[in-house]
Amino acid sequence: MPKYIIEREMPGVGQLSPAQLQGAAAQSCSVLNKLGPQIQWVESYVTGDKIYCVYIAPSEEMIREHARQGGFPANKISEVKTTIDPTTAER
Repeated sequence: MPKYIIEREMPGVGQLSPAQLQGAAAQSCSVLNKLGPQIQWVESYVTGDKIYCVYIAPSEEMIREHARQGGFPANKISEVKTTIDPTTAER
C-alpha cells in the first residue's frame, strides 16, 4: 500500500495547546474510522505554520477525501517512493 507525506499549511499551528491538538487528532481519527481500514494515519510533525503527516492509503484521492471530510488542508501530497537512513550508506 502506498505511503504519502501530506503538507498542511496551517498558520500558527505550532502555537496550539495540547488540548487543541488532541481535538484535531480526534477529528482526524473520526474521519478515518468512517473511511475504513484501508487509510491509516502513521504520524505527524507539527512546525510553526505547517503539519507534515505520514499516511498509508490506496490513493491520493482517499487522502484528499479525508482532508475534505475533516476540514483540514492538504496543500501538497507526495507519494513516498522509498526510504533511506544512515544505514543505507553501509550497503
